[in-house]
Amino acid sequence: MTAPIAPDQEKTVLDDTHRWLQRAVIGLNLCPFAKSVEVNQRLRTVVSAARTPEDLLKDLAHELLSLNRADPDETETTLLVHPWVLNDFLDFNDFLGAADALVEDLDLDGVLQVASFHPDYQFDGTEADDVDNLSNRSPYPTLHLLREESIERAVETMPDTDAIYEANIDTLRRIGRKGWDALDVEAKLPLAQRTTRED
Repeated sequence: MTAPIAPDQEKTVLDDTHRWLQRAVIGLNLCPFAKSVEVNQRLRTVVSAARTPEDLLKDLAHELLSLNRADPDETETTLLVHPWVLNDFLDFNDFLGAADALVEDLDLDGVLQVASFHPDYQFDGTEADDVDNLSNRSPYPTLHLLREESIERAVETMPDTDAIYEANIDTLRRIGRKGWDALDVEAKLPLAQRTTRED
């Protein structure tokens, strides 16, 4: 049985996620399309109480179906934050295959997709401490549920999407680790209050 989330813990996670969005994702323009979604309040942020990958998969299914049913003018995208499970990046990375399979099982392939952020995110071919990885590092493990239509519209306004990645790398290398640390976007919920196992 999944333990409930203490209100103060949920508030900390939501506050941390919002601060990361404002200061890093939007503040550094890591995603040129994030500001309008946030400003127009079309972003839904959900804190999962899951303690196991199986429970997280259930929460993911629920949020995928909810986003698919929702009016895009009210909810365009969803962040599913899960502080109590998949804190190990390799486990998280393995889970992404199950997440993609779930999208297909729900007949949402081509409609929705799942992107990923993690405190220890590491791109292939990089070292763990490379600043390039910071573009996908969030305070807590996070699944980003996106509408394919939104992605297509974004690509139409900016056909050279590779330029976004290149600009992000330039920005992160310019500010360096010191500049990133100054943003103060790390998790405030103590690691001791997070677990990857059932209580």
